[in-house]
Amino acid sequence: MSESLIPITPGLLALLHGEGKGILPFSQEILVLEIVVAGTSYCAEIESIEPCIVPDKVLVMKREPHNKFDKYAIALYCDDIRIGFVPAAMNHVCSRLMDAGKLFVCRVVSKNGIDTWLQVHANIFMVE
Repeated sequence: MSESLIPITPGLLALLHGEGKGILPFSQEILVLEIVVAGTSYCAEIESIEPCIVPDKVLVMKREPHNKFDKYAIALYCDDIRIGFVPAAMNHVCSRLMDAGKLFVCRVVSKNGIDTWLQVHANIFMVE
């Protein structure tokens, strides 16, 4: 007879460990990097997506290991539009940890319009 109140099944374990779109109990976010998003001036849709880039907005982080300019590239997306990248000088550790299965979250801190350039400040957190 099992001593647990709830039977532990593989599905329950997957849910608790965040596989798929499950929950992450007892998780904490550890601030890893403070960045200015690189390459926003190369985003053709930056003017249309700019109103959505607000403080606390979560930017999706996607590894691009086959990027011809940077094998450690991490692209940042706002509502399915790639707005830029984690700066190349700062992405090595996060990219290696992402490749090893670690979860990261990027949140907008602020933005500034400088002439035709949208400067986006963001923080990157590792979720543990």
